[in-house]
Amino acid sequence: MKLRYLIPLLIILSIISIFIGVIDLNPQDIFNLTEEQKEILVTSRIPRLLSIIIAGMSMSICGLIMQQLSRNKFVSPTTAGTMDSARFGILIALMIFPAAGPIQKMLVAFVFALLGTFIFMKILEKVKFKDPIFIPLVGLMFGNIISSITTFFAYKNDLIQNMSSWLQGNFALILQGRYEILFIGIPLIVFAYIYANRFTIAGMGEDFSKNLGMNHKLVVNIGLVIVAIITSVVILTVGMIPFLGLIIPNIVSIYRGDHLKNSLPHTAVLGAIFVLVCDVLGRIVIYPYEIAIGVTVGVIGSGIFLYLLMRRSAYAS
Repeated sequence: MKLRYLIPLLIILSIISIFIGVIDLNPQDIFNLTEEQKEILVTSRIPRLLSIIIAGMSMSICGLIMQQLSRNKFVSPTTAGTMDSARFGILIALMIFPAAGPIQKMLVAFVFALLGTFIFMKILEKVKFKDPIFIPLVGLMFGNIISSITTFFAYKNDLIQNMSSWLQGNFALILQGRYEILFIGIPLIVFAYIYANRFTIAGMGEDFSKNLGMNHKLVVNIGLVIVAIITSVVILTVGMIPFLGLIIPNIVSIYRGDHLKNSLPHTAVLGAIFVLVCDVLGRIVIYPYEIAIGVTVGVIGSGIFLYLLMRRSAYAS
């Protein structure tokens, strides 16, 4: 699948997304909008569309970077405890700094997400059984431990209601003034593209990287910092979006291969398209109500994940 086909599809889905909602907004009215329609467009529809595109692109790229650095196709922020660690960081910020703003919460979440990801990578180094399926299972167990600790402290401090908004992704609450922090992800995506060749070399192993004169640990740390920042920003703004960073890089690798710089643009665009499709479905299935993006991505993503597992088993046999 070529990029010149994906980009028009992204544009078409973006236009459809803008005109779907409880308040009527038709394409023929675009040059003759009422004040209410202008308000809805500027305050809700466009911010929602931008947040969907940025979140879809950035989380897919996070999964691609993690899979490259860990040399495992089933590692992602969801299966490495990164998301759960970021959510734990948000809880700590709520407990210690109740009046903290989004930036302060993001910084605390970033520290915890980075720490959790480093711990997972250290676990990978210690695990002798390197089966591709076994590694993400370890990550899921690690993430569930952190999630259990988070839930315990949330109940203890009567913050479970606050934490529920970060448990499941939801674009319905995205409004102008509440999503702009997501723009932090754009320069990080650009930086990841610039650093893509180094990530590819780092994914070939520490000895190989050293033979080429590259500082392997520095490149890995840069990649994990990018993943931790983006994950923290997305969770703080949108909530947890499962499977996204897991399935999109795998789909792209089927037809583009494993060279990160070649597959990164495809991963970004396909990630945005996937989230847009899930969001549109979530808004029309039980219209005028909507299903949270975490549910639609979880249902569709789990089906794709099972297909990828069965595909791998078929090729392995």
